[in-house]
Amino acid sequence: MTSPKLWLIVPAAGIGQRMQAECPKQYLRINNRFILDITLSRMLNSGLFAGCMVPLNSTDSWWPESDASNDDRIQTCGGGAERADSVLSALHALKEQVAADDWVLVHDAARPCVHPADLANLVSTLADHPVGGLLAAPVADTLKKAESRDLPEVVETVDRSQLWRALTPQMFRYSMLVSALERALKDKQPVTDESSAMEFSGNMPVLVEGRPDNIKITVPADLDLAGFILSRF
Repeated sequence: MTSPKLWLIVPAAGIGQRMQAECPKQYLRINNRFILDITLSRMLNSGLFAGCMVPLNSTDSWWPESDASNDDRIQTCGGGAERADSVLSALHALKEQVAADDWVLVHDAARPCVHPADLANLVSTLADHPVGGLLAAPVADTLKKAESRDLPEVVETVDRSQLWRALTPQMFRYSMLVSALERALKDKQPVTDESSAMEFSGNMPVLVEGRPDNIKITVPADLDLAGFILSRF
């Protein structure tokens, strides 16, 4: 019996409105490289993956300028309006290449700082798990719940002892992830990541602790921070 293969999906169809930039955030540059190129090269250079699918926006005019567009390890497909739509599109595009119990790792295009040791630990920890799981970091800050006002007032301090920040990659079996996403979208469940779709299907993912500097570039200030983190690896 052959061991399950690992496949990578990096959704890149978003437009990154919060960055207030002239291009989607995955095409902003750190040290003159597209964020998307940094992310893909860091993941694929691990040597773990049988292949990679990148869902793209139909209006994407930057992809042909990327290093990744010339990488024969990478395939592309059409993305969707939301992350879940793009991931499901990529899963369907991989259908003829994967086995039902192969692993799929979904990673944010705007998370270039994932550490190779965290990736290796995620894969080894979940290798024999029936569901799968995700990198996550325990919440370190004190959390406040507030009322929505011009000047929000604290309602309470939230117990953080059981709270984690969901990171990526998130790693699940191909057939289980397809079923979970299709069901969640059909039922109009709020799917913000692959783990939430799995949770709605009754399959509880495992949290594998990862480094807190695996940041997602969301606002302009994150660019300098990501550049600093990458300079330390």
